Amino acid sequence: MDIKSKIKQNQRLKKIVHSLIMHPVKTRPRLWVRLLAQPFYIKKGRKSFIYSSVRKDIVPFNPFYLGNKSIIESYSTINNAVGEIIIGDESRIGLGNTIIGPVHIGKKVNLAQGITISGLNHNYENVSVPIADQGVNTNLITIEDDVWIGANSVILAGVKIGTHAIIGAGSIVTKDIPPFSIALGNPARIIKTYDFESKTWIKVSTL
Repeated sequence: MDIKSKIKQNQRLKKIVHSLIMHPVKTRPRLWVRLLAQPFYIKKGRKSFIYSSVRKDIVPFNPFYLGNKSIIESYSTINNAVGEIIIGDESRIGLGNTIIGPVHIGKKVNLAQGITISGLNHNYENVSVPIADQGVNTNLITIEDDVWIGANSVILAGVKIGTHAIIGAGSIVTKDIPPFSIALGNPARIIKTYDFESKTWIKVSTL
């Protein structure tokens, strides 16, 4: 049995290790982790780049990978504390994005500015316990290859966005979006799909 498995099976040891890595109030990696440890476990492909102003709430106990020639632009926040974050090759995470795992982003994905993508939700069902004390649940978000998401959109936990889909600016995506479609609004609805026979984008009735 490896060290990671032993820690997971021992709740007391797990809490100790977690407190050494994560600040209990700030809920982000401790300073020593960010300065000394992150350079060794943050995995980046060739010619990828993370701007210095990015808040890297990236911990060693969940995977993080940034693909070849991919970029995370300034003032974004990347948090894999509750689930892995995998970003494919030649993808661009725009200014001021927030990505909270678990999230899988494919190749050649373009995220504009101010987007929130969060695979996390807070538990709330027990009304006799404060929501902050009920823990969280997670559900993987999948964004396939060649997707374009407009500025200030929100992608909710569990959503899958198909290949070559476009999400209009300011949209709230609560359900899966199929490949080769355009969706926008709150909640996001499909307004066009691509027809391969006519090689044109076809409007979808919203009635």
